[in-house]
Amino acid sequence: AVCWLVSMSFSLLTRCGIFQSLRLYDPQLNQPQGKVQLRAPVLDGKFIQDDLAAAGGADCCVHLVYLTTGTDDVVGTHEKAVRCVNYDPLTGTVLSGGWDARVKSWDPRAPKEPVRTVELPGKVFTMDMVDDKLVVGTSSRHVHVYDARNLAEPLQRRESSLKYQTRCIRCYPGGGGYALSSIEGRVAMEYFDPSPESQAKKYAFKCHRTTVNGIDTVYPVNCIAFHSVYGTFATGGCDGIVNVWDGQNKKRLCQYHKYPTSIAALAFNANGTLLAIASSYTFEEGEKDSPSDSIYVRTVQESDVKPRPKGSQAPH
Repeated sequence: AVCWLVSMSFSLLTRCGIFQSLRLYDPQLNQPQGKVQLRAPVLDGKFIQDDLAAAGGADCCVHLVYLTTGTDDVVGTHEKAVRCVNYDPLTGTVLSGGWDARVKSWDPRAPKEPVRTVELPGKVFTMDMVDDKLVVGTSSRHVHVYDARNLAEPLQRRESSLKYQTRCIRCYPGGGGYALSSIEGRVAMEYFDPSPESQAKKYAFKCHRTTVNGIDTVYPVNCIAFHSVYGTFATGGCDGIVNVWDGQNKKRLCQYHKYPTSIAALAFNANGTLLAIASSYTFEEGEKDSPSDSIYVRTVQESDVKPRPKGSQAPH
C-alpha cells in the first residue's frame, strides 16, 4: 500500500508490504526518511498525523507507528490478518477490517478494547471512507455502507453489481458514491442515494484487457485512486498498466507506459500533482520469478487528469 502525508508543504510517502516494515520516503529528495520494523507482513497503512500512522497486517494486530522514533504500539487485535485500516478525523478513531469478517473501531488513547465491533458476511477485502461514510467490501461480494459515527447497523447493505470478486473500493471525493473494481477487468460506478434518479446513473465498464492472437486476456483491477481536484480517477491492473478515467463523461483520459509487473497500489498526493505507483507482483499467476518491488512517483500533467468534453481525443 502507498499513501501520502497531506499536512506538510512537501510530500512524504509510506510504503508497506511483505518485508514486515513501514517505510517513509521523501520523493523530492528521492531517498528514504525512516523505517519501522514490525513483526509480520504489513497489509495496509494510513497516516494519522505527521509523525504517527496506523498499520495492520498478518500478525492480526492494529499498530500505532511512531515514525520519528521508529517504535510502535499495538492498539488492538483481530482473530485473523488485518487487511485494511482507516483513520476517521471526525471521531479520532482508527478503523480496521480483518479476514475474521469484522470491522473494529479503536480509540488510540485507550487501546486494547475496541470501541465497536461489527460482524460482516465475509472477509474484509477493501475499505474506504469519505466524510462520515465508511464503505466495506467483502469476500462474498457484499458491500456495506456505515455511518462511521455509529457502526451499530449499516446504512445500506448491497451486493456488488460485478459478477466476480471485489478487489478495491474507493469513494468519490465529493461524497456521492464509490467506484468498485473486480478481478475480472471491470469497474462499477455506484451512488449512495437510493432514489431511482441516482441509481439510474450507475454503470460499469471493461478495462485492463488485451487481445493477443485472437485470445482475450482479462486482468484484475487491483487499485483505484481519485484525483482530489478534478474527481477523475486512475486504475491499476495486473497488466502493469495505469489508466486515467473521466467517470462523468465515461471516457479514458490517458494511459501510462507499462510498468515491470502488476500495479499493486496507487495514490495521488493532496493537490493531485504527483501520483505514486507501486509495481509489485500480486501472485495472480501463482509462484513465479518476477521483477523486484518498486515505487514510482510520476508528475501529473493537467491534461492527464482534467475532464474533456465528449468528442475530444485523449493525448497519446
